[in-house]
Amino acid sequence: MVFVDLSPNVHLIIAPMRDFSSRKEVETSNFGLDPQRPFLTIHAVDIFVRNQDQSLRFYVDQLGFALAFDARLQSGTRWVAVSPPDGTAVLTLIAAAPDSKEYKRIGRPTGIVFVTEDVIAKYEEWRERGVRFVFTPRLRRVKFERHLTAPRSSAGTVVADEPVWGGVFTRFMDIDGNSFALVGFDEVNQKIEAQRRLAAAKLESERRAAQELEIAKQVQARLFPQRLPHMESLEYAGACIQARQVGGDYHDFLDLGRGRFGLVIADISGKGIAAALMMANLQANLRSLCAIALDEPERLLRSVNQLFYENTNESAYATLIFAEYNDKTRRLRYANCGHLAVLLLRHDGAIERLDSTCTVVGLFKEWDCSMRECQLFSGDTLVLYTDGITESFNNAEGEFGEQRLIQALQRYRELPPQALVPSIVNEVQEFSHQEQQDDITLIVAKCKGDWHQPALDLGR
Repeated sequence: MVFVDLSPNVHLIIAPMRDFSSRKEVETSNFGLDPQRPFLTIHAVDIFVRNQDQSLRFYVDQLGFALAFDARLQSGTRWVAVSPPDGTAVLTLIAAAPDSKEYKRIGRPTGIVFVTEDVIAKYEEWRERGVRFVFTPRLRRVKFERHLTAPRSSAGTVVADEPVWGGVFTRFMDIDGNSFALVGFDEVNQKIEAQRRLAAAKLESERRAAQELEIAKQVQARLFPQRLPHMESLEYAGACIQARQVGGDYHDFLDLGRGRFGLVIADISGKGIAAALMMANLQANLRSLCAIALDEPERLLRSVNQLFYENTNESAYATLIFAEYNDKTRRLRYANCGHLAVLLLRHDGAIERLDSTCTVVGLFKEWDCSMRECQLFSGDTLVLYTDGITESFNNAEGEFGEQRLIQALQRYRELPPQALVPSIVNEVQEFSHQEQQDDITLIVAKCKGDWHQPALDLGR
């Protein structure tokens, strides 16, 4: 059995022959686990020694092995074991009694083979540390026949092409004269090098993914509102807590002019840098066209849909809420494009849901939407959010859900938006107890002060 690791040090083989150098026909092993067979490996091998302390120093100081354990059993026997650098097996150093048959085995070949990718380098390193070698490293190549037997076949065996086995080998001894083989197989070296290449490729892929993730997070962070327009009758706050895998959540606050204020929340399909770029596309479209929002909000959203449709792949879309608030009349016009319902918590505790008014943005070329309106009063609270809140998961209780969100809003309803937003976010995170899988985005807006319906609504 062979233990292979990416460590540049040595690995342990329990050789099936007493004298490795005299082997005439060698069939190399297949390194790796076969998923079709039960896992089976060697854990420990006994090495009989005269003095455990001296042997322990040899294996640790001169060979560079690690101390696996050193303990005294209830019987009084000391149990000492060391492990090669790859940690796949241990050598148990047993102090044999002088009159035992095990004592007579001290100083003989152990039948144990250590594999390294560079026998010459290991030979020079260990020799400098005082390790005794039986002979200098030798190159040996042997041709042999590999007989293949077809399963469930009566045709007998088939002789495959004559392969060549080769490698560099030598022998060394511990302080008691127990001898071990040190070898470097061509096939082992090739497999280790292949594993190294795969590992390097994996690391590079992970590095690129991490870099893309960081870029996506930076793109998303720059899209968040940098300036908060002042409203006399409305106080508001928003937050987006990014997940490790950046989602496509986007929120914005727009100064539409003439005492009008725009609230936007969206959830872009997909994750990572692709979602972040689509988010940037959506924000650019909204901000460049928001001048027409006052008089023709439906036209604004049709233009946004067209640009999003034309500049993204065919499966890309976004759920979106665009709401326009009139600071003078406290009237809200909104379009809910396939997004979660807006929650309107009235000052008396009643809950209203502002449901979808049209389908998602960017998926269809021919697209239209309708706007709806509602009147806000002092103490009313408007809540826009993404599914990162309601779909936060707890193994015992399932999803956080809309009902828990409503209950949390009612508990914290007296708080200003700047305090209410983090309170809700904290409650969601404490509920989940798991790594955040999706962005958590929340906007809370609350009407403030006394207000009376004007005789003439100049905002219409």
